[in-house]
Amino acid sequence: MSVSQTDVCVAGGGIAGMIAAISFASLGYKTVCVDPTAPVTNKLCQDADMRSTAFLQPARKLLLEIGLWERLQPFASPLQIMRIIDAGGDKSEPRIRSEFDASDISDLPFGWNFPNWLLRRECLIKISELENITFLTGVAVEGVLTRHDCAKIALSNGDSLEAKLLIAADGRNSAVRKAVGIETKTVRYGQHALAFTVTHPIPHKNVSTEIHRSGGPFTMVPLPDHEGSPASAIVWMERSPEALRLQKISVKDFEQAMNERSCLLLGPLSLNSPRTAWPIISQYAKAMSAERTALIAEAAHVVPPIGAQGLNMSLNDVKSLYELAKASPSEIGDSTMLTKYHRSRHPDVRMRFLGIDALNRASMLSSRPLRDIRALGLNLIYGFSPLRKSLMKVGLGAKD
Repeated sequence: MSVSQTDVCVAGGGIAGMIAAISFASLGYKTVCVDPTAPVTNKLCQDADMRSTAFLQPARKLLLEIGLWERLQPFASPLQIMRIIDAGGDKSEPRIRSEFDASDISDLPFGWNFPNWLLRRECLIKISELENITFLTGVAVEGVLTRHDCAKIALSNGDSLEAKLLIAADGRNSAVRKAVGIETKTVRYGQHALAFTVTHPIPHKNVSTEIHRSGGPFTMVPLPDHEGSPASAIVWMERSPEALRLQKISVKDFEQAMNERSCLLLGPLSLNSPRTAWPIISQYAKAMSAERTALIAEAAHVVPPIGAQGLNMSLNDVKSLYELAKASPSEIGDSTMLTKYHRSRHPDVRMRFLGIDALNRASMLSSRPLRDIRALGLNLIYGFSPLRKSLMKVGLGAKD
């Protein structure tokens, strides 16, 4: 057994964990990132993450500063318009359409979309270029003991680390969060989300579309063309029994179901990837930090995939820690830094938790009268220009 010293230890090598490691390494901190599994970086692998992530404008600023954006930009699909459709009538067809155009509030698109497997690949390449990051795969955090001056971290390979700052990015069932005694509030919806990619004959024109009917939103997000055909990433939320049934049916039957659900806005959709499914919950940690420990990403908060909030909330966590470490290097991991971190992030996390929870419950409505009320509400909100622009800014995390 060996004991090593480092400035920062990141527990969790998902997208947020790798970006956190790159961020601190870019400031010159010696950084170790550990994860029990190696990142899957090929979309053809069985365990590939077929979801996509839209990095919103504030996330791009951080990625530019840490030198990661230049790697990602060639693969970006700009999101210029976000379209909300209510299709809750007797037939699965649009009855309310509302569009948010980024040009109303900015010269830039709302965001840029990327397949998750590709993000993992590019982050891994960037990590390999930085001499002050050690990335250990097949290694998990098994124990945490914090002291005033450091966190003592026991690893599954028998080694130990002493870090000035321990960052928990180890998911919704975070072992680090449990080890430092932080409780969570969790809401379960009885929903699963299906993620997959499709091609279609009608170009998406950089428009991201959420279609609301019942069970949850059906979201189509632009991707680069696939073998000469327009392509999109789909997240389809349904009540769990229906989602799991859809995951298992034949491709022919699945395509028929998804084409009905998509209202054929982009023409007939053709499945071109595996279908992955995961349970939908909302969850937030009752504190964002403990002694020598900061929680980020799904260790700190989980929300349904609505409005591209999930990973962007995670990168807001990373950005806050990064800016605090940059401003006061002598405070890295101490109580002053971590108190500031909690105060800067926890109110925003709770606000978004409540807002996305309400939106998801509205999207699940199944009875016709309640779907009619939802449509009326969408029409009133999105038809009032000042409110629409305010909602766009809140969604981006922009400040007036």
